[in-house]
Amino acid sequence: MAVARPGWRTALARRSVRVRESLPAIAQIVVAATAAYCFAHFVLGHSVPLLAATVTVSSLGLVRDARPWRVAETVAGMLVGILIAELVLLIAGAGWWQIAVAMTVTLIAARFLSPQPGFALAAVVQSLIALVLVSGVPFLRLVDGAVGGVAALIVTALIPRTLRRTELRDADELFDALDVAMNTIVRALRRGDRARAERGLERARSLQTYVDAWSGSLESGQEVARISPFLRRQRTELQRHARVREALDLATRNLRVVARRAAYLCADGQARPVPADLLAELARGAALVRDSLDDISLEPAARSAVVAVIRRLDPAALLPGGGVGELNLVAAMRPLAVDLLVAAGMPSAEARALLPRI
Repeated sequence: MAVARPGWRTALARRSVRVRESLPAIAQIVVAATAAYCFAHFVLGHSVPLLAATVTVSSLGLVRDARPWRVAETVAGMLVGILIAELVLLIAGAGWWQIAVAMTVTLIAARFLSPQPGFALAAVVQSLIALVLVSGVPFLRLVDGAVGGVAALIVTALIPRTLRRTELRDADELFDALDVAMNTIVRALRRGDRARAERGLERARSLQTYVDAWSGSLESGQEVARISPFLRRQRTELQRHARVREALDLATRNLRVVARRAAYLCADGQARPVPADLLAELARGAALVRDSLDDISLEPAARSAVVAVIRRLDPAALLPGGGVGELNLVAAMRPLAVDLLVAAGMPSAEARALLPRI
């Protein structure tokens, strides 16, 4: 039993985190679905406005990325399904074969309108519900669906789901992975360790996953901030983070080039202290860029740290008489340093102008 307790506690903590992170989504869904149902029932007088609630719940969902355009796209898919169901009921009535016809037409229309499989599934599910819950008033359920869709979009703006800490957490994960990859390569160069260099290359290649995750949460935050009156103050900050994210995307690509050349060089087992020290200094600059996400006043310190390296990135001056492979490795750090300077707030042209001529 004593051995199992840490695992039990870890599982409980993981589940608690999952619930806590889902609270904004839960609040959105509960508020929007309740409001849509009440509006359709008490204001419009619909006796059982089920679709007003189901459209709201289905369009919002529990995924953390509830961008307004994605919510709107899902709503549109469901309304298409409901409209087709209403037309089939009006023309052919209710029955088992009418259900088959409506589902077929809905799926074909949805696949024609959108390449997203979720769009088609959302449409056909709502179409099926509309066909099963027959109402005496034509297009009544279409009105309910529209009410639910409008409620989902309004709540997306009034109760923002993508919180700033979510975006910063994704940024942290990228910078942590970047730091691990860079320092693995540094240690490999200092020891001439080919196996460690290969691990550094693998870690550098895996960075795109973290870049994509940060891109998703950042873009979601930006889109919600555009329509939310409560997130206007974050728009400028999110734009700055987008600039850092774009520069980090390029930096991770250039780090892969550095990692490949380092792995090639380490095949002979010789230590390369000069490029190792340069890359270590760039890693410290990247860490300062990370700190500047929380505190913009740290951007000058991040720029200074990288400028101190970029001014020295002349392979021939650093390694007189060095081999071609080692010279190329130092040269590969030049675009990486430029990317980090751009991430720290320096215009790209100014950053490139700091590079020594070679």
